Amino acid sequence: MKVPSIAVSFLVPMAAVTAALALAGCGEAAKLPPEATIGPRPRLAEPHKTVIPTVNVATAVGWSDTAGPKAAQGLRVNALARGLDHPRWVYTLPNGDVLVAESNKPPKPEGSGDGAGGPMAKLRNWVMGKVMTRAGAGVPSPNRITLLRDADGDGAAEVRQVFLSNLVSPFGMVLVGNELFIANADALVKVPYTDGQTSASAAPTVVTPLPAGINHHWTKNVIANPDGTKLYVTVGSNSNIGENGLAAEEGRAAIWEVDVKSGQKRLFASGLRNPNGLAWHPETKALWTVVNERDEIGSDLVPDYLTSVKDGAFYGWPWSYFGNHVDERVKPQNPDMVAKSVVPDYALGSHVAPLGLAFSDARGMPAQFASGAFIGEHGSWNRKPKSGYKVVFVPFVSGQPSGPPVDVLTGFLTADEKAQGRPVGVALDKAGALLVADDVGNVVWRVSPAKPQ
Repeated sequence: MKVPSIAVSFLVPMAAVTAALALAGCGEAAKLPPEATIGPRPRLAEPHKTVIPTVNVATAVGWSDTAGPKAAQGLRVNALARGLDHPRWVYTLPNGDVLVAESNKPPKPEGSGDGAGGPMAKLRNWVMGKVMTRAGAGVPSPNRITLLRDADGDGAAEVRQVFLSNLVSPFGMVLVGNELFIANADALVKVPYTDGQTSASAAPTVVTPLPAGINHHWTKNVIANPDGTKLYVTVGSNSNIGENGLAAEEGRAAIWEVDVKSGQKRLFASGLRNPNGLAWHPETKALWTVVNERDEIGSDLVPDYLTSVKDGAFYGWPWSYFGNHVDERVKPQNPDMVAKSVVPDYALGSHVAPLGLAFSDARGMPAQFASGAFIGEHGSWNRKPKSGYKVVFVPFVSGQPSGPPVDVLTGFLTADEKAQGRPVGVALDKAGALLVADDVGNVVWRVSPAKPQ
């Protein structure tokens, strides 16, 4: 095993570094009840900074051949497809076929080492590499999109076909007219699409480049506006709180608006540390996203969130969180930007790692899940006890979140807190049932009413 440069920089033996890493899981445990960190006005604890991050990630073990998560009362769950390779995102085509992005983090560019910054930044990056490996993310990216087809409507796919391969850590997908747009880690690309085809007929062409490089947050999502003239693309930050320098954050921690015809883009919203899921509210037509907030200032900070996204708005990262709560670790400070920070609409709880987002449809869900947002919570690594590792539903009334989240899929963790699965992308299928990509279990789950609608 290569000794990280931190050991050399501090002139301490590797054993001391190993001991420090062993203690990383002994950081401050949560003191607030979970419900206190959820909702439009969450309670925010005092920051608790640690030299070495608290590491409490669930070790990935996968499911047995027939096992699966537990669905909420009134729902049932079955596997649309098993045996996939790190499925991260799902997208339903108009004819009912389902596209699955099988993807993982791209390799580091040559010469990037353990990342930029001083000895502590390098130690953190090294720790994070070990964390991701334990969590099941340390495998090569399949770099492909697979098509699933449930021809007989029984909830299980009979057709599984590689639709497109040789991509660059693909994630989000959206169809506009006869063109399928794909958000790679380094660019937004597109291929022609004809209804019913099971494999792409041409190689991808670049629509616009996207910020890449070290890729601390590599996942990029894309959604089209209702009339198909604009695309909205998420780009996460290249660090936790800007420790790699603001030059490395150019164009990141943001949502971009891209013109479908020209490929020209403009910054739509910024200060969003790691936005992922995107969805249009079915009634208000407002754009919503879920965001992974910053780490390493305590198990009760900072709440990840669900929020509507306003054109031109700034949401705080890296200088502040949840409005104007200043992060004292960020140097230099920027009071002017803090003053502009928009407060998110709804806190989901600290470190739950929300990735997937889809608004519900009364066609395919019981009444209690007919109006609101489904959210795939990938699960924490920097919190004691663990949080997330489930799919939740946030009810909406009059276009706004109303009430606490309701568990939809649970049981991803074993009794000894190993990860059988971890939910990522969520989408509705043609019948209105919920699809969930599970990147540790290598399954796409289908959640539908226990009794036919």
